[in-house]
Amino acid sequence: MTFNDEWARLTSEAAGRQAAVGMRLNQVAPGAGSGSNHDLVVTQDDLGAVGHEAFRLHDELRKGADIAGSGSDKQGAGATAQAAKALSDRNLATGAELFTTLTVWSSQVDTVLQMCAHISNHLDYSKKSHAAEDAAIAARLRHRDGSAVSVSEISSYVK
Repeated sequence: MTFNDEWARLTSEAAGRQAAVGMRLNQVAPGAGSGSNHDLVVTQDDLGAVGHEAFRLHDELRKGADIAGSGSDKQGAGATAQAAKALSDRNLATGAELFTTLTVWSSQVDTVLQMCAHISNHLDYSKKSHAAEDAAIAARLRHRDGSAVSVSEISSYVK
């Protein structure tokens, strides 16, 4: 079989599959138990635990990885920056390299700190936002009398 023959066969099969599919809704089978049939289950407690760990990591990293500020002198220069300056003052190339290392290290620590804060804040926001969205969707899918909107009514919004 040539490439063109195989390609024609595959494209016609794909077109046939697409024509057969109308509208398909993803859903969980009625009465499905918790956890076993779901791809992803996240509880509020899970989000809270991850956010708390991100906050703790931020706090510990901020305290433990601050080599730029440790041993600060009156001008605010840390011990590493002081050592880099002292080595540079004696015309040693190691001083400039130590200062470059300090700069790169501080930049990378700041990035990790920002990401930890972002994770913690985002999880708090996501938890509140998804709860509000779920409540709004549930309200829109009910009639004034509290009865559920039928599937045919929902389908009219999609067309």
